[in-house]
Amino acid sequence: MVETVHSPVSGEAQQEIWRAVPWLENAPEEIVRTFAAAASMRRYAAGEVIFLEGEPGAGLFLVAAGTVKISRFSKDGREYILHLQHVGDTFNDVSALDGGPNPATAIAHSDVTLLRVGRRDLQAITARYPSLAWALIESLARRARHLVGIVQDLSMRNVRGRLARLLLEQAQQSQDEEVARLLTQEEMASHLGTVREVVGRALRSLAADGIIEFDRHRIVILDPDRLAEEAEA
Repeated sequence: MVETVHSPVSGEAQQEIWRAVPWLENAPEEIVRTFAAAASMRRYAAGEVIFLEGEPGAGLFLVAAGTVKISRFSKDGREYILHLQHVGDTFNDVSALDGGPNPATAIAHSDVTLLRVGRRDLQAITARYPSLAWALIESLARRARHLVGIVQDLSMRNVRGRLARLLLEQAQQSQDEEVARLLTQEEMASHLGTVREVVGRALRSLAADGIIEFDRHRIVILDPDRLAEEAEA
């Protein structure tokens, strides 16, 4: 069950978490302190729903610990994973900025600690520091580029190529060629717009070609250059 701390989050540790946000990395310390003071902390156990698509805007969230899964669901319940958000990532920016409903569902992929800033507080901070508005626009532009990349992957790359790109992204996140299995094959399928059996075949195909090796707990990238070629094929 979610545990919410309603008092403002403060302290050097919380400010360092906000400082890790890309659109705040060059901001004056005063802005970082303002975000830390406005935020409330929330903790969720793995598997808990943080908010649902279509509900009233839940505010802007920052991942302080753990991993959050951002998904959309079809009418028949099929999941498509849009993002995995890690420490230093913000999410639900669109809803917090335009005041509309949450555009996707957020689920705790692991036990997570989140910092939340409500839309009114975000509006007040942006009005106080106009330079922040441009940083937020740039952040949204980066997200738009990411979504364009997803559309391109789904329309122009086969599952093997999309899987190669996903593995490279996970390796970049972990900064290691040995990638922990953050996603099950079912979740990989949800991320890639396919089914588990097809993902299993693609993994075995990459392994047979000597590009990766894998077991239930990890995936080791043996040939990063060939994996990158697969991702761009």
